[in-house]
Amino acid sequence: MRGTAPRRSGAFRVVGVGPGDPELITLKAARLIESAAVVAYHQGVGKSSNARRIASGLFPAGVLEEVLQYPVTTGFVDHPGGYDGAMSDFYDDCEHRVGAHLAEGRDVVLLAEGDPLFYGSAMYLHDRLSTRFDTAVVPGVPAFVAATATAGVPLVRHTDVLTVLPGTLPVPELARRLADTDAAIIMKLGRTFPGVRDALEQAGRLDGALYVERASMAEERYLPVADVDPATVPYFSLIVVPGDTKPPPVPAIPLVEVRGALATSLEAKGEATPPAELLVIGLGPGPDAWLTPEASAALAEVGHVIGYAPYVDRVPQRAGLQRHSSGNTVEVDRARHALDLALAGEKVAVVSGGDAGVFGMASAVFEAAESPEYAGVEIRVLPGVSAVQAVAARAGAPVGADFAVVSLSD
Repeated sequence: MRGTAPRRSGAFRVVGVGPGDPELITLKAARLIESAAVVAYHQGVGKSSNARRIASGLFPAGVLEEVLQYPVTTGFVDHPGGYDGAMSDFYDDCEHRVGAHLAEGRDVVLLAEGDPLFYGSAMYLHDRLSTRFDTAVVPGVPAFVAATATAGVPLVRHTDVLTVLPGTLPVPELARRLADTDAAIIMKLGRTFPGVRDALEQAGRLDGALYVERASMAEERYLPVADVDPATVPYFSLIVVPGDTKPPPVPAIPLVEVRGALATSLEAKGEATPPAELLVIGLGPGPDAWLTPEASAALAEVGHVIGYAPYVDRVPQRAGLQRHSSGNTVEVDRARHALDLALAGEKVAVVSGGDAGVFGMASAVFEAAESPEYAGVEIRVLPGVSAVQAVAARAGAPVGADFAVVSLSD
């Protein structure tokens, strides 16, 4: 007697349907949607699914629709695990429902706005089901690509660095990342817009930043971020910061000889700008609470911060501040850059972790300052809490007598 052949599991296809215009659905995505036994899609509470709206014209007759409605999007969450716990339970339920169709042999297409693996809910089901069922992902046109087309602006050129940022980041962190990149896309707006605007202003990137709403849809619009009313910003919006709008970096100032005296190439009204004081600041061993009030106040006044990238990253970005990061083996070059800026009258701080005089940048600055052209630059070192002090305090091993500090660096 012949046994019954095992039932074939259905195929799971995660399909990107693009940013809004149905004509931006790829041919492959359209073919899979038209042949699906089940079409699944996410939607918010009390809202219709944008993914369904985009692709519904391709649904075959008799197709089963699996609506995956979020339990919450924003606001209060009545769940012992908070928002993350509620969403984890939701995705577990989605896995069970979609998995049941697949186990019964039905092919399932899960729709995803934009691209499925780019800030999308579809990826969480992909994580759960791809190890058990035949799974494939069909890429879609992401919203930020449609947004740059809507605004008609080049996003990145040549070696420009593009950074994609969620607007939910803390404002200081968002400002830091905006200041450090050439071009940026900021997503997840809505209620986060006021903070995002503040971050753009602090980073010096507000001018030229464009707000794009509902890109590729009939009601799309775009305008400068500075002109946007925060009360009108929907979730389906983003900000484009083109690489062309990044302010040019401030180079080390070349020196020129003028009648036997040293002067900078920056002159105003025929008179050389007097040198500024150069600060060398220890940031402490890490926690913000261990940054001294003196150092914090000084950092709030300077126009340039120079240092090894991880230390520069610890200085909050603000309007008017230019940060100059470099690698870990160019201490003297870094010091000369700072001295050149100070000689040109710029307010500059060179930063180090811990105390700048303990295996820090103070030595490199004083070494570089021995060159005669820097004779007019005053150097002031602001001490910081050293790692030696921090470790001794935390370990309960006070340095109570003579001691030696040995560097383990090569």
